[in-house]
Amino acid sequence: MKKYLSTTIRESRVDMGLLFLRIAAGGYMLTHGIPKLMKLMGGDLAFGDPIGIGAGPSLVLTIFAEVICAILIVIGLGTRLATIPLIITMLVAAFIVHGADPIGKKELALIYFAMYFVLFLMGSGKYSLDKRLFG
Repeated sequence: MKKYLSTTIRESRVDMGLLFLRIAAGGYMLTHGIPKLMKLMGGDLAFGDPIGIGAGPSLVLTIFAEVICAILIVIGLGTRLATIPLIITMLVAAFIVHGADPIGKKELALIYFAMYFVLFLMGSGKYSLDKRLFG
């Protein structure tokens, strides 16, 4: 029992946790980004314009974050940099797109934000391309 209540941090467990978090956070985000990518490839540019840059640019930036950056996070390449567009996207979703909505509508974006913020702080861990390429 003492083993499970210990506050000692084992680096190997941290690295496994970061791997799991990267795969979950990036993989789940792809389920949001790929439909948007298919929509764009089909020529449909209809999308919200939450920050006033136009529907088309908003869609492209969202796809960049939700597809390209999500893939980079899953493979652990440029993880800290890849979290930045996703953090911004999730904050826009929570506080601008769903700004007037109850917390239940903001919850998913805030959970994603929390995951990406942890990855921003912690990095990709040992089981990543970042570690393999840059040590």
